[in-house]
Amino acid sequence: MPDPARRSFPAVPESVGRARSFADRTLTSWGLQGRADDVRLCVSELATNAVTHGSVPGHDFTLTVTAEDDAVCVEVRDASPRHIQLRHPTSVDTTGRGLHLVGALSDEWGVSEYDSASKAVWTRFKTTPTPKKAPC
Repeated sequence: MPDPARRSFPAVPESVGRARSFADRTLTSWGLQGRADDVRLCVSELATNAVTHGSVPGHDFTLTVTAEDDAVCVEVRDASPRHIQLRHPTSVDTTGRGLHLVGALSDEWGVSEYDSASKAVWTRFKTTPTPKKAPC
């Protein structure tokens, strides 16, 4: 298995796309594109939450992508002690669905609290390597 890929990003909206691209490039380099669409969307949701709800001035959020034998794991860690809350938006609410999407697209997800000042939201996607094309 390759070493985990880790990168920190400033807690600004522009970092969401950069985090998504980083995860996508990582999966491609590992030949694990089978769940790439799900991973990209979940990275977007978790990075957006880190920027919107988990940002502490002067602190970044960190994205870690890990390949296991049968899964890809994604973790977004921020520097806020604020607990995440699964919201129950109404049909007219324009926010509050991100963690529901993460739950629907990933095989499992959760929160790890590292200390009183940081947490990480993680997701796990069961996957198999993308078959290599035979040379022509």
